[in-house]
Amino acid sequence: MNLKKIIFLILYLNLLSSCADYKKTRGIDKSYYSSSGFALIYEDDLYDKKIVNKKINTDNIFVMHNLLKTNTPIKIINPENHKFIETKIYKTAKYPGIFNVVISKKISSLLELDDENPFIEIIEIKKNKTFIAKESDIFEEEINVADKAPVDEVEMKDITIDKDKKNQKTIKKNNFILIISDFYYYDSANELKNNLIKKININNISIKKINNKKYRLLVGPFKNFNALKTTYISLNNLGFENLNVYKE
Repeated sequence: MNLKKIIFLILYLNLLSSCADYKKTRGIDKSYYSSSGFALIYEDDLYDKKIVNKKINTDNIFVMHNLLKTNTPIKIINPENHKFIETKIYKTAKYPGIFNVVISKKISSLLELDDENPFIEIIEIKKNKTFIAKESDIFEEEINVADKAPVDEVEMKDITIDKDKKNQKTIKKNNFILIISDFYYYDSANELKNNLIKKININNISIKKINNKKYRLLVGPFKNFNALKTTYISLNNLGFENLNVYKE
Protein backbone atom coordinates (compact mmCIF):
# COMPACT_ATOMS: atom_id res chain seq x y z
CA MET A 1 0.00 0.00 0.00
CA ASN A 2 1.55 3.30 -1.08
CA LEU A 3 1.76 6.45 1.03
CA LYS A 4 -1.24 8.18 -0.63
CA LYS A 5 -3.53 5.25 0.11
CA ILE A 6 -2.39 5.12 3.75
CA ILE A 7 -3.07 8.85 4.22
CA PHE A 8 -6.48 8.50 2.56
CA LEU A 9 -7.38 5.58 4.84
CA ILE A 10 -6.41 7.52 7.98
CA LEU A 11 -8.44 10.54 6.91
CA TYR A 12 -11.44 8.31 6.12
CA LEU A 13 -11.33 6.60 9.53
CA ASN A 14 -11.07 9.97 11.29
CA LEU A 15 -14.12 11.16 9.36
CA LEU A 16 -16.15 8.14 10.46
CA SER A 17 -15.08 8.68 14.06
CA SER A 18 -16.10 12.34 14.02
CA CYS A 19 -19.50 11.44 12.53
CA ALA A 20 -20.11 8.89 15.31
CA ASP A 21 -19.25 11.44 17.99
CA TYR A 22 -21.59 13.98 16.41
CA LYS A 23 -24.56 11.60 16.49
CA LYS A 24 -23.85 10.76 20.10
CA THR A 25 -23.76 14.42 21.06
CA ARG A 26 -27.03 15.12 19.31
CA GLY A 27 -28.60 12.29 21.29
CA ILE A 28 -27.45 13.79 24.58
CA ASP A 29 -28.61 17.28 23.65
CA LYS A 30 -32.08 16.22 22.54
CA SER A 31 -34.62 18.95 23.19
CA TYR A 32 -38.00 17.98 24.60
CA TYR A 33 -41.29 19.38 23.39
CA SER A 34 -43.17 21.92 25.49
CA SER A 35 -45.93 24.31 24.54
CA SER A 36 -48.91 26.17 25.89
CA GLY A 37 -52.21 26.89 24.19
CA PHE A 38 -55.76 25.67 23.81
CA ALA A 39 -56.89 22.07 23.87
CA LEU A 40 -59.54 20.71 21.52
CA ILE A 41 -61.93 18.64 23.65
CA TYR A 42 -62.94 15.73 21.45
CA GLU A 43 -66.51 14.97 20.44
CA ASP A 44 -67.64 12.55 17.73
CA ASP A 45 -69.11 15.31 15.57
CA LEU A 46 -65.60 16.78 15.19
CA TYR A 47 -64.67 13.62 13.32
CA ASP A 48 -67.92 13.60 11.35
CA LYS A 49 -67.28 17.20 10.24
CA LYS A 50 -63.66 16.28 9.34
CA ILE A 51 -62.21 18.78 11.80
CA VAL A 52 -60.23 15.89 13.31
CA ASN A 53 -59.15 13.00 11.12
CA LYS A 54 -59.13 10.29 13.80
CA LYS A 55 -61.48 9.02 16.51
CA ILE A 56 -60.91 8.46 20.23
CA ASN A 57 -63.05 7.22 23.09
CA THR A 58 -63.95 10.39 24.95
CA ASP A 59 -64.76 8.54 28.19
CA ASN A 60 -61.17 7.36 28.65
CA ILE A 61 -57.84 9.14 29.05
CA PHE A 62 -56.83 9.64 25.42
CA VAL A 63 -54.59 12.27 23.82
CA MET A 64 -53.86 13.00 20.15
CA HIS A 65 -51.13 15.29 18.84
CA ASN A 66 -50.01 16.43 15.38
CA LEU A 67 -46.26 16.43 16.09
CA LEU A 68 -45.48 14.05 18.93
CA LYS A 69 -45.29 10.36 18.06
CA THR A 70 -47.53 7.64 19.45
CA ASN A 71 -46.54 6.51 22.98
CA THR A 72 -44.59 9.71 23.72
CA PRO A 73 -44.92 10.32 27.50
CA ILE A 74 -46.34 13.75 28.31
CA LYS A 75 -47.65 15.92 31.11
CA ILE A 76 -50.77 18.06 30.56
CA ILE A 77 -51.24 20.89 33.05
CA ASN A 78 -54.13 23.19 33.85
CA PRO A 79 -52.22 26.33 34.96
CA GLU A 80 -55.40 27.79 36.46
CA ASN A 81 -55.61 25.24 39.30
CA HIS A 82 -52.22 23.47 38.91
CA LYS A 83 -53.86 20.10 38.31
CA PHE A 84 -51.98 17.87 35.90
CA ILE A 85 -52.10 14.42 34.39
CA GLU A 86 -49.23 12.33 33.10
CA THR A 87 -50.02 9.94 30.28
CA LYS A 88 -48.88 9.28 26.69
CA ILE A 89 -49.83 10.16 23.15
CA TYR A 90 -52.48 7.72 21.98
CA LYS A 91 -52.51 8.70 18.28
CA THR A 92 -51.05 11.24 15.90
CA ALA A 93 -53.77 13.23 14.16
CA LYS A 94 -54.55 16.26 12.02
CA TYR A 95 -56.61 19.11 13.45
CA PRO A 96 -56.77 22.94 13.20
CA GLY A 97 -53.49 24.63 14.06
CA ILE A 98 -55.13 26.90 16.61
CA PHE A 99 -55.24 23.93 19.00
CA ASN A 100 -52.15 22.48 20.70
CA VAL A 101 -53.58 19.05 21.39
CA VAL A 102 -56.75 16.95 21.23
CA ILE A 103 -57.92 15.50 24.54
CA SER A 104 -60.86 13.42 25.68
CA LYS A 105 -63.65 14.78 27.86
CA LYS A 106 -62.31 12.52 30.62
CA ILE A 107 -59.06 14.51 30.74
CA SER A 108 -60.90 17.82 30.59
CA SER A 109 -63.03 16.74 33.54
CA LEU A 110 -60.07 15.56 35.62
CA LEU A 111 -58.18 18.80 35.01
CA GLU A 112 -61.36 20.87 35.55
CA LEU A 113 -60.75 22.85 32.36
CA ASP A 114 -62.93 25.81 31.43
CA ASP A 115 -64.85 24.68 28.34
CA GLU A 116 -64.86 28.22 26.95
CA ASN A 117 -61.15 28.76 27.59
CA PRO A 118 -59.51 25.30 27.69
CA PHE A 119 -55.99 26.65 28.16
CA ILE A 120 -53.34 24.02 28.94
CA GLU A 121 -49.61 23.43 29.03
CA ILE A 122 -48.16 20.28 27.49
CA ILE A 123 -44.66 18.98 28.24
CA GLU A 124 -42.85 15.95 26.85
CA ILE A 125 -41.35 13.83 29.64
CA LYS A 126 -37.99 12.09 29.45
CA LYS A 127 -38.50 8.35 29.09
CA ASN A 128 -37.49 6.25 32.09
CA LYS A 129 -37.01 9.47 34.09
CA THR A 130 -40.27 9.59 36.04
CA PHE A 131 -42.51 7.07 34.33
CA ILE A 132 -43.50 5.53 31.04
CA ALA A 133 -47.27 5.33 30.66
CA LYS A 134 -48.17 1.77 29.70
CA GLU A 135 -51.86 2.15 28.99
CA SER A 136 -53.89 5.11 27.78
CA ASP A 137 -57.28 3.82 28.88
CA ILE A 138 -57.44 4.22 32.66
CA PHE A 139 -60.40 2.90 34.59
CA GLU A 140 -62.05 4.67 37.53
CA GLU A 141 -60.62 2.36 40.17
CA GLU A 142 -57.11 2.98 38.81
CA ILE A 143 -57.63 6.74 39.02
CA ASN A 144 -58.66 6.54 42.66
CA VAL A 145 -55.40 4.84 43.64
CA ALA A 146 -53.14 6.67 41.22
CA ASP A 147 -51.11 8.27 43.99
CA LYS A 148 -50.29 4.79 45.36
CA ALA A 149 -49.54 3.21 41.99
CA PRO A 150 -46.03 2.48 40.66
CA VAL A 151 -44.47 5.29 38.66
CA ASP A 152 -44.69 3.33 35.42
CA GLU A 153 -48.46 3.63 35.44
CA VAL A 154 -50.16 7.04 35.37
CA GLU A 155 -49.61 9.73 37.95
CA MET A 156 -52.14 12.48 38.69
CA LYS A 157 -51.78 15.09 41.38
CA ASP A 158 -53.67 18.05 42.75
CA ILE A 159 -51.06 20.31 44.35
CA THR A 160 -53.70 22.68 45.70
CA ILE A 161 -53.00 22.77 49.43
CA ASP A 162 -55.79 24.92 50.81
CA LYS A 163 -59.05 23.03 50.22
CA ASP A 164 -61.11 25.93 51.50
CA LYS A 165 -59.69 28.19 48.81
CA LYS A 166 -60.43 25.52 46.24
CA ASN A 167 -64.12 25.61 47.12
CA GLN A 168 -64.35 29.37 46.88
CA LYS A 169 -65.64 30.75 43.60
CA THR A 170 -63.47 33.60 42.39
CA ILE A 171 -63.76 35.59 39.23
CA LYS A 172 -60.48 36.00 37.39
CA LYS A 173 -59.69 37.89 34.26
CA ASN A 174 -58.27 35.78 31.45
CA ASN A 175 -55.79 37.70 29.36
CA PHE A 176 -54.38 35.65 26.51
CA ILE A 177 -51.36 36.73 24.46
CA LEU A 178 -50.55 35.40 20.99
CA ILE A 179 -46.83 35.21 20.13
CA ILE A 180 -46.12 35.78 16.43
CA SER A 181 -42.33 35.60 16.39
CA ASP A 182 -39.05 36.66 18.01
CA PHE A 183 -36.58 38.93 16.19
CA TYR A 184 -32.93 39.85 16.64
CA TYR A 185 -33.54 43.43 15.48
CA TYR A 186 -36.31 45.80 16.51
CA ASP A 187 -36.63 47.15 12.94
CA SER A 188 -37.41 43.66 11.61
CA ALA A 189 -40.16 43.18 14.18
CA ASN A 190 -41.57 46.63 13.48
CA GLU A 191 -41.62 46.06 9.72
CA LEU A 192 -43.66 42.88 10.10
CA LYS A 193 -45.93 44.62 12.60
CA ASN A 194 -46.77 47.37 10.10
CA ASN A 195 -47.37 44.88 7.29
CA LEU A 196 -49.75 42.82 9.43
CA ILE A 197 -51.70 45.92 10.45
CA LYS A 198 -52.28 46.66 6.77
CA LYS A 199 -53.15 43.09 5.74
CA ILE A 200 -55.47 41.93 8.52
CA ASN A 201 -56.22 45.13 10.41
CA ILE A 202 -54.76 44.14 13.78
CA ASN A 203 -55.04 46.92 16.35
CA ASN A 204 -53.66 45.26 19.48
CA ILE A 205 -50.26 44.22 18.08
CA SER A 206 -47.10 45.28 19.92
CA ILE A 207 -43.37 44.64 20.31
CA LYS A 208 -41.90 43.55 23.64
CA LYS A 209 -38.18 43.85 24.33
CA ILE A 210 -36.96 40.61 25.90
CA ASN A 211 -33.30 41.62 25.95
CA ASN A 212 -30.83 43.53 23.75
CA LYS A 213 -30.86 40.72 21.19
CA LYS A 214 -34.49 39.62 21.24
CA TYR A 215 -37.67 41.51 20.36
CA ARG A 216 -41.00 39.66 20.54
CA LEU A 217 -43.95 40.50 18.30
CA LEU A 218 -47.20 39.97 20.23
CA VAL A 219 -50.93 40.26 19.69
CA GLY A 220 -53.26 40.81 22.61
CA PRO A 221 -54.43 40.73 25.24
CA PHE A 222 -57.60 38.77 24.44
CA LYS A 223 -60.27 38.24 27.09
CA ASN A 224 -61.22 34.76 25.90
CA PHE A 225 -60.52 32.05 23.36
CA ASN A 226 -63.23 33.12 20.93
CA ALA A 227 -61.77 36.63 20.71
CA LEU A 228 -58.32 35.20 19.98
CA LYS A 229 -59.53 32.61 17.49
CA THR A 230 -60.37 35.07 14.68
CA THR A 231 -56.94 36.70 14.78
CA TYR A 232 -55.23 33.31 14.96
CA ILE A 233 -57.03 32.03 11.87
CA SER A 234 -56.19 35.25 9.98
CA LEU A 235 -52.49 34.81 10.81
CA ASN A 236 -52.72 31.12 9.95
CA ASN A 237 -54.05 31.98 6.50
CA LEU A 238 -51.00 34.21 5.94
CA GLY A 239 -48.70 31.26 6.62
CA PHE A 240 -48.00 31.67 10.35
CA GLU A 241 -48.25 28.20 11.87
CA ASN A 242 -47.81 26.72 15.35
CA LEU A 243 -48.25 30.08 17.04
CA ASN A 244 -47.82 29.95 20.82
CA VAL A 245 -50.37 31.35 23.22
CA TYR A 246 -49.77 32.16 26.85
CA LYS A 247 -51.91 33.53 29.64
CA GLU A 248 -51.00 36.56 31.73
